[in-house]
Amino acid sequence: MAEVGILTADDRVELLDGEIIEMAPIYPPHSSVVDRLTRLFTARLGERAIVRVGGPIALVEQDSEPQPDLTLLRPRVDFYSHRHPRPADVLLAVEVMDSSVERDRRLKLPIYARARLAEVWLVDIPASRIDVFREPQAAGYRFTATWQRGSRFAAAAFAEVTFTVDEILG
Repeated sequence: MAEVGILTADDRVELLDGEIIEMAPIYPPHSSVVDRLTRLFTARLGERAIVRVGGPIALVEQDSEPQPDLTLLRPRVDFYSHRHPRPADVLLAVEVMDSSVERDRRLKLPIYARARLAEVWLVDIPASRIDVFREPQAAGYRFTATWQRGSRFAAAAFAEVTFTVDEILG
């Protein structure tokens, strides 16, 4: 679409279930949480995962190419330079929600479940909580947990590395 002038390089869009969807605006609280998570993941996981900010995931069977705010990817020496990561490459997808709460829950989470992304975190800034989804099935995630301020939790792929809601939300 960019080649024929429908979209420009500056358009913030993603492909969800075959439709081009405009991405929500990014406000300072959102950027702050993404920056905190990037620092936390990089410092605590080192080279055990590639921390990718805002990159697409190829979900071919779902006719989607979402761009989570952060993904933890299986390490590869080429850093996925020849293709976008696919579901089996994604250890964790994180959506930081400020102005996009309903869209991320209603549109993106079901796509992630159908694609069998192993784990998804929805960082809900307005509610000051983090919702964790694991064990994907076609109809959704079998395991869900909600972590409030004061809680400590870990990603399933790195169970020994814990995070607190407070250090993520600030």
